Amino acid sequence: MQNRTFRYIVIWGLIVASIWLGDRLVRGLWLTADETRAITPRGDLAAFEQTAVNLFDQAAPSVVYIFTKSRAAAGAGRRGGTGSGFIWDGAGHVVTNHHVVDGAERIWVRMNSGITVGAVLLGSAPDHDLAVLRLDEERIKLKPIPVGRSVDLKVGQAVFAIGNPFGLSRTLTTGIISALDRRLPTAPGREIPGVIQTDAAINPGNSGGPLLDSAGRLIGVNTAILSNNGTASGIGFAVPVDAVNWIVPRLIRDGAVPRPGIGVRIAGEQVSAQWPGGGLVVAEVVPGSPADQAGIKGIDRAARRFGDVITAIDGKPVLTLADLVDALTAAGIDGSVEITVMRDQVARRVRVRVVDIS
Repeated sequence: MQNRTFRYIVIWGLIVASIWLGDRLVRGLWLTADETRAITPRGDLAAFEQTAVNLFDQAAPSVVYIFTKSRAAAGAGRRGGTGSGFIWDGAGHVVTNHHVVDGAERIWVRMNSGITVGAVLLGSAPDHDLAVLRLDEERIKLKPIPVGRSVDLKVGQAVFAIGNPFGLSRTLTTGIISALDRRLPTAPGREIPGVIQTDAAINPGNSGGPLLDSAGRLIGVNTAILSNNGTASGIGFAVPVDAVNWIVPRLIRDGAVPRPGIGVRIAGEQVSAQWPGGGLVVAEVVPGSPADQAGIKGIDRAARRFGDVITAIDGKPVLTLADLVDALTAAGIDGSVEITVMRDQVARRVRVRVVDIS
């Protein structure tokens, strides 16, 4: 009898212990209960995470938030714009996009420290969508952004964009270079060559901010997105730093960059399409320009007939306005080109000097 009683006690003890242990196990694994959970150690950051963290810490102090005020149409009051930029040098020059500050009456720059100072537009290059500002305040500690190169970039290379999308300051996005040597239209008949395409998220407000390589060096200036709704869709563009490094010093020195031309206005595509042989229909010629001196003629509107049609430069066919601009840019200011023109089904070649039409 005693042995049986002892066995009952042992069995019930085991049952109670199992219930208690099971309840604790379930509560520990599945229930929040009323106790603070134990912290699981994280360990070191992965190498790619540490790279991004270090890059942001180093580059963010060079990136600024730009906001502007400009007068809208009559009766519409004033309107404002926002964008990004970055510190170019210790003299207080800030680089951004031309379209960020275009038409602005007043410009302010908010520094990484939170201080906001006024700025003036020092120079602008609409053809390349670049502009340089000068800070009004000279006593601010500045950290210029490190400058890299774009000529040796590779598709697939990691990139990092820092900016202020939708006014959200100090935002880092990452991605890769998804294509190189794109052409991005800017001013009518002008395109930026060698543009970098990236899948790093670039949204309104990122314009003018830096695109960096994994070493934290500037490799491009974020300038546009390709999207139906104006938000990031996996395709963004940046002006290559090699072009930036050539243009910015000239904007600081002269306030503008040369625009090579010969003094002609080219007719629109609809007009040029009426010419069966292909080429660019000359709509107007600036009096006294090199084109005028070379005898090039525009459309005779009174007689409703074409004048000259540019078909080639230095023996190479010209099919688009970008072809013409590229050829004149290659020749350079004060250089010359041999232009083949057609008039009344007769081809002739004329040598024309390239001048600055800015």
